[in-house]
Amino acid sequence: MTALIIDDERRARAELRHLLQSHPEIKVVGEAENVTKALASIANLRPDLLFLDIQMPERTGFDLLSELPRPTPRVIFCTAFDQHALRAFEVNAVDYLLKPIAPERLAASLSRLQLNPPPEPPSLPFEIHDRVLLRTTERTWFVPLKSIRLLESVGNYTRVYFEDDSPLVLRSLSALEARLPAAYFFRASRTQILNIAHILRVEDYFGGGFYVHLKGQNHGIEISRRRANHFRKTMTL
Repeated sequence: MTALIIDDERRARAELRHLLQSHPEIKVVGEAENVTKALASIANLRPDLLFLDIQMPERTGFDLLSELPRPTPRVIFCTAFDQHALRAFEVNAVDYLLKPIAPERLAASLSRLQLNPPPEPPSLPFEIHDRVLLRTTERTWFVPLKSIRLLESVGNYTRVYFEDDSPLVLRSLSALEARLPAAYFFRASRTQILNIAHILRVEDYFGGGFYVHLKGQNHGIEISRRRANHFRKTMTL
């Protein structure tokens, strides 16, 4: 299992690397001293495991996790502060180690890892009458899928519009699309998916495209000519 050590203290990184020499099943592939460098290292090295400090300059370890695309590496927090333990397990951390890290405590933490876990079964698509969980760091919604009228890509996040809410959830648009029933949710563009049940009217648009108005949505949705042609073939009686 490959690992990345993320800590702003050089001595702490060196001590942890020394402790890990007793665990040949863990290969340290790099170090990072802040969130910015960690994000770059994770993108380049794709580690299986993060040894992650919490309190770092500018941004915290939790900030790092919020910016990572799914699926994220597994995480063992290594920190001098005990007040963040509950939040750590809310983000599915493997363990929460307090500095200075005792060798036996590290060994116990690593024993929790499944070095060769079986592949997870594929997520099944929802049905239109299902209710779904939408989660942010501040709140959780449990809403009817059919109430979602629009999904918009925002980097690695997706803004989900339903009723009077529009939370930003940490899932890519493509990941969400795989769970949506294709008979109701139409990929209008690279960054938008709309629920056809919420369409008020469709207008012809420049270049052979469409301009779609949705219930409860202040702005219309532009559909390119290529996607509009697909829409015509799919929806024309």
